[in-house]
Amino acid sequence: MYPSFFIDLLFPRRCPVCDEIVMPKGRLICPECVKKLSFVKNPVCKKCGKEVISPDMEYCFDCVRHKRTFEYGRALVNYDQNAGSSMAKIKYKNKREYLDFYGEAICARYGKLIQRMEADVLVPVPVHPSRRKERGFNQAEILACRIGERLGIAVCPSMLVRNKKTMPQKGLDPAGRLKNLEEAFSAGKMMTGVEGVILVDDIYTTGSTIEACTRALKKARIKRVYFLAICIGRGQ
Repeated sequence: MYPSFFIDLLFPRRCPVCDEIVMPKGRLICPECVKKLSFVKNPVCKKCGKEVISPDMEYCFDCVRHKRTFEYGRALVNYDQNAGSSMAKIKYKNKREYLDFYGEAICARYGKLIQRMEADVLVPVPVHPSRRKERGFNQAEILACRIGERLGIAVCPSMLVRNKKTMPQKGLDPAGRLKNLEEAFSAGKMMTGVEGVILVDDIYTTGSTIEACTRALKKARIKRVYFLAICIGRGQ
């Protein structure tokens, strides 16, 4: 009780949206700031989980146009200004504590679905070693650990390796993004008996990163690959 009290006193919890001290204490986000996040709503694409305009649409335009080798995936919120600012603060201002909220929210929303995936491990999308050294952490790995702790699923960061530092994805079309990532990932240290894997990342936009990771894992004979993300871009 006392150590927790003093930690909270010295390092009060900050809101992942407004970055102010969260009140009332004990929460992971300001009650009013929850309303500022655009949580993904049904109907969604059966493959990537992006919102679609009609319940009659099985797949978004992106997933119709581009081959997906992963099974399917889901994200928590739409990638807008509030979500983008929060992700940037995590990555570039070391606001790792925000991942406590996002991990908890993903488990609350998708816990049953995640269990139905029957995956053996959670695999965070790796960052290049130079970027990890610069930042001091991989946000996807921390998020995977938060989810794994809550749902009792092992986390295996060593199953994927980032081989090269790719050029910025911004400004590239989906085909260009995938080509940019073709040789960026490879399978690393595999675990015996693993057939199903859930990839974990902070942002899903065109799906190029998840697709490149999936292909690397499938080359290593992983049968089923799913994904979870905090944010997802709008359909193209």
